[in-house]
Amino acid sequence: MTATIDNREPDPRGRAGRMSQRTAAWIAWSLCALCAALAVATLILAIFNEHTLGEIFISEEGIVTFAIWTVSFSVVGALIASHRPENPIGWIFLAVALCYGLLSAGDEYAIYALLTNPGALPLGAEASWLGQWIWAPGLGLILVFLPLLFPDGHPPSRRWRPVAWLGGLSIGVAVVSSTILLWPERGLALVTGDESPSHVYHVLVVFVAEPMILLAGLGAVISLLVRFRRARGDERQQIKWFASAAALTLVWIIVFAFVIVELLVSFERGLPEATIPLSGLLVLPSIPIATGIAVLRYRLYAIDVIINRTLVYGSLTMMLALIYFGGVATTQAIFGAFTGQEEQPQLAVVVSTLVIAALFNPLRRRVQSFIDRRFYRKKYDARKTLESFSAKLRDETDLEALTDDLVGVVKETMQPARVGLWLRTHGELEAQAGRRMAP
Repeated sequence: MTATIDNREPDPRGRAGRMSQRTAAWIAWSLCALCAALAVATLILAIFNEHTLGEIFISEEGIVTFAIWTVSFSVVGALIASHRPENPIGWIFLAVALCYGLLSAGDEYAIYALLTNPGALPLGAEASWLGQWIWAPGLGLILVFLPLLFPDGHPPSRRWRPVAWLGGLSIGVAVVSSTILLWPERGLALVTGDESPSHVYHVLVVFVAEPMILLAGLGAVISLLVRFRRARGDERQQIKWFASAAALTLVWIIVFAFVIVELLVSFERGLPEATIPLSGLLVLPSIPIATGIAVLRYRLYAIDVIINRTLVYGSLTMMLALIYFGGVATTQAIFGAFTGQEEQPQLAVVVSTLVIAALFNPLRRRVQSFIDRRFYRKKYDARKTLESFSAKLRDETDLEALTDDLVGVVKETMQPARVGLWLRTHGELEAQAGRRMAP
């Protein structure tokens, strides 16, 4: 009989590790199911509160927007938390989804219990009170802790911990002041907004808590920029995903909430009113989707192509929109000056549309070339080098000169440590051709 001694270290990802991850996955998907149920309850209560389909889908109250935001944040959070339970990003997403799910469902519940069908459901006054403070944790987690801890769940260094403390303190001030000062006012007054909150509440929330959250959020964004400058490899691509989605959301808020509205008012015509909320349904889930791709590292390096296409077609869209509105306004002014009529002729729209169609491809090529030269200089130079070599390859007959050119192009475009070129002899080529032709 022989005995063996196993000196190997126990696997830290053994039974206990698997049970821990299984438990984390169960909790994460349970929270995701709860958030989805809150989103469905919000839509059902909105229908019971006699909101029209137009009000539900395109109203400024954001009924469907909050529902989609809740579902997207919860699903991505559950995916991250179940695969990376040690990373707090997934749990942050689940907490944000839960906060906004309770906010939207609580508001609709309070409206139904206090206005639509008074006394039919219990705790209507408490639901109205819940919606007045539950926004603070969700907003603080998105603005402060998500950029501060992305992508590995830790700040860039210990010097950024005061930003986290400031964010936590601001959330605490908003929650504590709202819960205490608004508790006596819970009920119909909070739903209808007939009575304004007390002066103390206004000072603590509007002039203390909200500026603190914004200041902490600015510090978190700066920490993300610092992390990006130091990052290399996968981490740099992860930050690109998150930053691209955040920038897209910010641009959407600025452009559609301010610029487009002003243009529509100025020209007294333009896009349908549903354009802004419907486009928001596509833009707002971009942050959780991009974060999920970044943390789970799925197609991580595709972000460079996405950023390039976004820059090209985003710039092209803005330029064509300005040309269109400018052409319509100019044609209308000229037509009004000669005819004295204020009504815009249909010819102006037709001419502007034809000009846009004619300018699309030439303008796209120019924008693409400018962006490649400005932001993708290395790739642009490599492409130009390969194009130049391809043109020379058609006319070059000297094999030795062609070999030197080929090695030079490889060094310039790919920058390898060493370059070697092997040329087959005529005999080797004939032998290979004979083997292919042999039965």
